[in-house]
Amino acid sequence: MSTSTLRPPRNQADPRAIAWWTVQFLILAVPSAAAAVAAFLLFTDRPAWLAGVVGAFAAACLVLAFVVPRAYYRVERWEVTGDAVYTRKGWLTHTWRVAPMSRIQTVDTARGPVQRLFGLADVTVTTASAAGAIRIAALDHELAAELAERLTAITQATPGDAT
Repeated sequence: MSTSTLRPPRNQADPRAIAWWTVQFLILAVPSAAAAVAAFLLFTDRPAWLAGVVGAFAAACLVLAFVVPRAYYRVERWEVTGDAVYTRKGWLTHTWRVAPMSRIQTVDTARGPVQRLFGLADVTVTTASAAGAIRIAALDHELAAELAERLTAITQATPGDAT
């Protein structure tokens, strides 16, 4: 393995990921906010203070659905080198995951129904680590397929038993 320093990964998710993550949040946020408003209207005497709480909750659900995906896009990074796959995630606490090529066991791609609408896919790199797989989220589906093919070729050529 070559000697190299660990620097921040260079690559971000595809810009379409912001819209995909926003849709995911809205799928959860809209029913939650609607349920809170419906419960307020149907099961209470509609006190003003509770209307304020329910309104704030509903507004927070919608604001988070538009703010969180943009913030997540700014902090999630990934990179593949000849030696390893590594990712960095997190807003307050940065979590680095590094998988040496010799430890990679499988490389998978996945595309959910909403991801397909946006032309995106995820790449999951499974290793012998107890910490679990490394997931590179929201890549262009063609880039994801190329990356999976590249990782497979590199790991086949890398000596080691992936354990």
